[in-house]
Amino acid sequence: MHRREFMLMLAAGTVGALASCSASQKTASTPTPAAEQRIAALPTSSPTAPRPPSPTPSRSPLWLQDGPPELPAPEGPGPLITGLPDGVGNVVAITIDDGADASVIDAYLDFAADSGVRLTFFVTGYYPGWIDCKDKMLPLVESGQVQLGNHTWTHPGLTELTESGIISELSQCESLLNTHFGVTGTPFVRPPFGYRNDWTDSVCAQLGYTTQAMWYGSFGDSGLLTQEVLLGEANTWLQAEHIVLGHANAPTVTHLYGQIIDILRERALRTVTLDDVYFGPGHSRSV
Repeated sequence: MHRREFMLMLAAGTVGALASCSASQKTASTPTPAAEQRIAALPTSSPTAPRPPSPTPSRSPLWLQDGPPELPAPEGPGPLITGLPDGVGNVVAITIDDGADASVIDAYLDFAADSGVRLTFFVTGYYPGWIDCKDKMLPLVESGQVQLGNHTWTHPGLTELTESGIISELSQCESLLNTHFGVTGTPFVRPPFGYRNDWTDSVCAQLGYTTQAMWYGSFGDSGLLTQEVLLGEANTWLQAEHIVLGHANAPTVTHLYGQIIDILRERALRTVTLDDVYFGPGHSRSV
């Protein structure tokens, strides 16, 4: 092959290769409509891109109140209380005794969290449910929504005990409140069965339990009741300036929280702890 012919063939091949490369680059850099859609759907990293709004938490249908209601200036409790002070307002103190059934304690704590209802528990210390429910209870105790008082260690009638027996019962429960919840139960003690006299009161006072916390109406549920009977008692006694007694012993009440809220709403009642009334909201029980 002559040199001139060879050079012409080489030039023609080079031009063809360059044209093929150019076409390949054009094809690769020009997205198809489907590719354009995929590219448009990719998330942008621009700092100005709008963020979706955070979801707003919805409140439980049980919700009743935000924190403690407005109350008169507190005056400390006397040695015996059966109801709230005259003129304290349209409020009721719901107090819960014993704790024989841990699932009922747990349900009451859920009720408080879902409704804002303020509760005073009178703890019978040897029931294991108080420790079982500790993690759920602690934030409510620390916020003041739940108050803890002393209902002895094993629930005996105080009038049937010696002085040392009363001291032992109260001291063991107080130790549980101190150790596991970081609070004191003083000055409120609820004598089991309501059994008390001047002598038992004086023994309690030696340990700082200077107020016998009785009640003005009860759900009547220390044992198992039907829903109809318990709801009838709640309807009777949930009234302004009452201290109402309930128990964490049987599950009936756990099916009636909605109806209890309905009663409170219909009567425009708000709930309080004993601390709210006698020492003011925000009172610290810390030890």
